[in-house]
Amino acid sequence: GAPFTLGFNTAFRGGSVMGYALCSLGVLILWILLTFYRTIYPEADDWEILFDCAAGYGLGGSTVAMFGRVGGGIYTKAADVGADLVGKVVAGLDEDDPNNPATIADNVGDNVGDIAGMGADLFGSFAESTCAALVIAAAAVEGSHNTLSEAGWDAMLFPLAISAAGIVICILCGFVATNVSPVKEEKDIETVLKVQMVLTAVLMLPVIYYLATVLLPHEFRLEGVRLTEDGRPAKISGSPYKCFICATMGCVGGLIIGLVTEYFTSHSYVPTRELASACKFGTAVNIIQGLALGYKSCIVPVFVLSSAIYVSFQLCDLYGIALAALGMLATLSCGLTIDGFGPISDNAGGIAEMAEFGPEVRRTTDALDAAGNTTAAIGKGFAIGSAALVSLALYGAFVVRLRVKTGVNILEPVTFAFLIIGCMVPYWFAALTMKSVGKAAGEMVAEVK
Repeated sequence: GAPFTLGFNTAFRGGSVMGYALCSLGVLILWILLTFYRTIYPEADDWEILFDCAAGYGLGGSTVAMFGRVGGGIYTKAADVGADLVGKVVAGLDEDDPNNPATIADNVGDNVGDIAGMGADLFGSFAESTCAALVIAAAAVEGSHNTLSEAGWDAMLFPLAISAAGIVICILCGFVATNVSPVKEEKDIETVLKVQMVLTAVLMLPVIYYLATVLLPHEFRLEGVRLTEDGRPAKISGSPYKCFICATMGCVGGLIIGLVTEYFTSHSYVPTRELASACKFGTAVNIIQGLALGYKSCIVPVFVLSSAIYVSFQLCDLYGIALAALGMLATLSCGLTIDGFGPISDNAGGIAEMAEFGPEVRRTTDALDAAGNTTAAIGKGFAIGSAALVSLALYGAFVVRLRVKTGVNILEPVTFAFLIIGCMVPYWFAALTMKSVGKAAGEMVAEVK
């Protein structure tokens, strides 16, 4: 059991470096920014401008995330595919064989795509959801008292408090995986990682409730985007309990998305095993089954997201949706730890193979890597789910600040036409990225040959 315990703990702690560094830096820099801006806009009436300025923080994160994610993603997949093609298919070598120079590119690729790209992506979501919540909370309601900015600075920073508390909870839960119930044998790996996810999400709920009751006023008014009967924007009244429910929808929703992702990608469950047995009948069946499985896996997450959006929008309008995104990202430190675990184990296997260690080392790293692939998918589930909520909240924050009284009418021909075009763009984008992976992998094979 010792090699599993030591190997798991090393990979887990390595992943946690990324998780805690990203979340704590994200919260710290935002807090410093807000404290600095507060010296320029000390009055509560000017906080609307203050948080508009701070919104640039989230957008800056997303700009970098786009390049980190796509650039890193294409690099890592092209290197992986290229190394496998030229090694296994052309030259008949083992995976990660030291005679194959492309193996180095593959190992570097894991860092570039799965660590740097994933980190940048989730940092973008993390910063944006916090900024969206702050901007919406600061939007002054015309002719109405009880706004959050009147309640004081602490009430405004409720979204930041959720993220900060999340870091502490994740640190405490981290000891469960490494010290309290460590990994003894191969089948423990997935269990321990799943316990981490569930435990952090469950412990987060009472903490969010406590923060809401302490920081938020008993009742407050928000500027909404929903329209009343006579076409004026509805005045939304929020309460700590409503805010708690919104954040809970996100936190539990994220957990469900994670568990569904695990079910569809883990080698312990039916879908992956069915796909593995389908591979006996050749490549075509494998590709068709794999695509079908992938499309099927997004049914539950879409329902989870839409129910989270519906409930939070009903309770607290856009502020609710921003809080749901924050709830989903509250346990981000833990999510990123689990996510960084995969590439670390993968690289360890590559290093062991190239250093020509004995087969038992490779067995240990392969077991960790198999669990790591599943957990990497869980991270992607969180990233995508939170990004959907964040983009909605940001769009809403934009509408709130514009004070658009009409609302966006979907039935305008132009709007509708471009919506359809917008739905098509991701497929176009996916086709381009897949093609560039294939092209780069092909060039790599030619180069190595």
